[in-house]
Amino acid sequence: MLPLLGRRVPLSFVHRLTTCCPPSLSRPVLLCSVLIKLRPVTRVTHSTVFVGQNTGTMPERRPFVRLPTDVYPVNYGLCLKPDLIDFTFEGKLEALVEVTQATNQIVMNCADIDIITASFAPQGGEEINATGFNYQNEDEKVTLSFPSALQKGSGTLKIDFVGELNDKMKGFYRSKYTTAAGEIRYAAVTQFEATDARRAFPCWDEPAIKATFDIALIVPKDRVALSNMNVIDRKPYPEDENLVEVKFATTPIMSTYLVAFVIGEYDYVEGQSSDGVTVRVYTPVGKAEQGKFALEVATQTLPFYKDYFSVPYPLPKIDLIAIADFAAGAMENWGLVTYRETALLIDPKNSCSSSRQWVALVVGHELAHQWFGNLVTMEWWTHLWLNEGFASWIEYLCVDHCFPEYDIWTQFVSADYTRALDLDALDSSHPIEVNVGHPSEVDEIFDAISYSKGASVIRMLHNYTGDEDFRKGMNAYLLKFQHKNASTEDLWDCLEQASGKPIAAVMSSWTKQMGFPIIVVDQEQQGDDRILKISQKKFCASGPHNGEDCPSWMVPISICTSEDPKCTKLKVLLDRPETTITLSGVAPDQWIKINPGTVGFYRIQYSSSMLESLLPGIRDLTLQPVDRLGLQNDLFSLSRAGMISTVEVLKLMEAFVNEPNYTVWSDLSCNLGVLSSLLSHTDFHEEIQEFIRDLFTPIGLELGWDCKPGEGHLDALLRGLVLGKLGKAGHKPTLEEARRRFKDHVEGKQVLPADLRSPVYLTVLKHGDSATLDTMMKLHKQADMQEEKNRIERVLGAISAPDLIQKVLSFALSEEVRPQDTVSVIGGVAGSSKQGRKAAWKFVKDNWEELYNRYQGGFLISRLIKLTVDGFAIDKMAAEVKVRALRLNSAESFLVSEGLFVVEFLFIYFF
Repeated sequence: MLPLLGRRVPLSFVHRLTTCCPPSLSRPVLLCSVLIKLRPVTRVTHSTVFVGQNTGTMPERRPFVRLPTDVYPVNYGLCLKPDLIDFTFEGKLEALVEVTQATNQIVMNCADIDIITASFAPQGGEEINATGFNYQNEDEKVTLSFPSALQKGSGTLKIDFVGELNDKMKGFYRSKYTTAAGEIRYAAVTQFEATDARRAFPCWDEPAIKATFDIALIVPKDRVALSNMNVIDRKPYPEDENLVEVKFATTPIMSTYLVAFVIGEYDYVEGQSSDGVTVRVYTPVGKAEQGKFALEVATQTLPFYKDYFSVPYPLPKIDLIAIADFAAGAMENWGLVTYRETALLIDPKNSCSSSRQWVALVVGHELAHQWFGNLVTMEWWTHLWLNEGFASWIEYLCVDHCFPEYDIWTQFVSADYTRALDLDALDSSHPIEVNVGHPSEVDEIFDAISYSKGASVIRMLHNYTGDEDFRKGMNAYLLKFQHKNASTEDLWDCLEQASGKPIAAVMSSWTKQMGFPIIVVDQEQQGDDRILKISQKKFCASGPHNGEDCPSWMVPISICTSEDPKCTKLKVLLDRPETTITLSGVAPDQWIKINPGTVGFYRIQYSSSMLESLLPGIRDLTLQPVDRLGLQNDLFSLSRAGMISTVEVLKLMEAFVNEPNYTVWSDLSCNLGVLSSLLSHTDFHEEIQEFIRDLFTPIGLELGWDCKPGEGHLDALLRGLVLGKLGKAGHKPTLEEARRRFKDHVEGKQVLPADLRSPVYLTVLKHGDSATLDTMMKLHKQADMQEEKNRIERVLGAISAPDLIQKVLSFALSEEVRPQDTVSVIGGVAGSSKQGRKAAWKFVKDNWEELYNRYQGGFLISRLIKLTVDGFAIDKMAAEVKVRALRLNSAESFLVSEGLFVVEFLFIYFF
């Protein structure tokens, strides 16, 4: 695509804002974000889960004592027999344990399990039956009492127990699916992170209490049975000819949250990595072909990580399996990685480019954990960020290796880096490293600070350290702590020894305090030298930090010039509030850019003259795409904080009219979407839509509707983004063409390419009627692929008529929508219009008990609240949300005992 040189964006809308700004926008705009802290939660990969779950104002911490150390497991011998009809399971545990000091009781974790019998047999001694089981339900513990002291030494703990295959998508649970013949059946699957292994068997459910596992499953003979290790025996079960007993090889020493087992009906595709590891991707029956892309990614990824870490994958096999009902995006169980169907399955004809990219990233993320998290595990949940932040960074490194055409590092800046900056600028943020006591607090740190900020500071650290020394340090860390547990400081020590740089001192300033700096830059020309005055202060979304005790950071600063925008001219470590830097050999007509590559985790505020000098670099594209993106994102953020005028930012948009890069347009689109949402409460809503149409029309005309020879992945993403933006904004030619193509698609004349379905569906629904919605519901019912169902579910909320909005909301809780996807449907309603936000909020209030019971306080309920209230921008709604939160918080019910709403009022100056 050739840039449309010389085209300018009409600025009539900007002029009207300048001259006719209403009183409601000349003062602070009140945004209300509701943040929820609830029970322990299954983990989620970076894109599913972490929308605004900030936890700066912490509730009163519950008292908590970790498990006693007088008895610990060495090996679990575990046999489970699930009943897929009655949704129960029987279990037998024979655990080899070590008694370190004499005791007459054993304390373990146990939740939603009934113990039938328990006994202890010391090595070479007589079996001692337990005389009592004392359940501490709130702490999810059980104390087994014995009539005499268990003496120091080895022994075998035997427990018979029963439990429920629940429908809460945690622990050992049931997952509903439909066969090709239309019959509803159930699989039995697991999700144990953070603290739900205790719902499947009594255990020492803490990450540092590692043991080996010998697992056996008694299952219907026509079902597939999988666990962490390979099958070593499969034989008929003597008590029932319809069952078989499947035994698995002994695992390496590992934490309980990484144990997994699955029983169900699946097909699979199989391959081998270049280093000899057997890789299988398990799919729903009849859909094996949809596992081939993930198989390709996995077989390339394992050798990449082996080479990067210089440590081989330690298991003989790895299975990747698609689970129908799955709350998280994926889970890194050692040797048996579980995924949502949409995070693993790719249909060659019906999957869009963004889905392929998403699958590649999620596979890369989970396989990274096989080393970083599974081989070496955090000592306690305080160090969760290191597991997730590292995997969220290296997944991009892996995808960049496998698919360089994705330009994935530029997308990282939009998807993770800027998202983390936005959240970490809130007063309600929290440090990356949070002390965790009671496991119920773990939920509070499964958020974008742990994942996206964690990944961003790891990326900055990698750049500061240098790739060679970084890899040396990583290798030393993995070898030193393999099959053990480690803390954040252990990694810093290894990297410090490898690089000779003050890693611990630098990184502590980023992990142990919340927030980040804004780097303020001014310049002065002295002959051939450019003198830069650089200072740092805390950046706050609510405006400049005015506190007396302003925190500071050790900030790696890189600088480039227009002479070579891709080459760093100077690197310094800013370890004080301000400094002066001299750049030699910089001519007066050259521009200076701080933070090339947008790697350092901070915002930048340039002087007016410096900013003006950078504009030609945007217009003529000499600035790298990632730097064009970072520059405009910083400006939007500064305007939201009231530090510069939004009008000036909108004027800057004309410099981007020649922009060819997908990710830059994507970030522009998100920022304009925030502004559009706010202006929906004013008389300026139609003007911002006109502005969007004017801005996006040239690139839309250049791209057209149909892919051209030579186009690639990013062109497909850009086309979908631009057409969707124009269609939603009411661009008439786009609307007319979308309706024509939709009609042909529905009638079977011309099937829409997968990359065009979301923008076309969105456009026709936004400007559609009841017949349009009925047609879309029919398409949803007919869809055989979960990706297509989700694609439709996410856009249904675009419908405008109030009665049809209610119909969509009712649909969200119907049997047609999988439990984990209800949130997307309601969030789609809330995010589409002012009317939708009000309706979604009322719907959540009216159906709160059902929604809360469905998700049991997990991250999905948090995400639902965030999506529902995020667009409110008036005092009345902020007050209503606060009252609702306080009322729930004081209620004599489970809503108090298991949850606490925190309402944050964030004043953001726009004009």
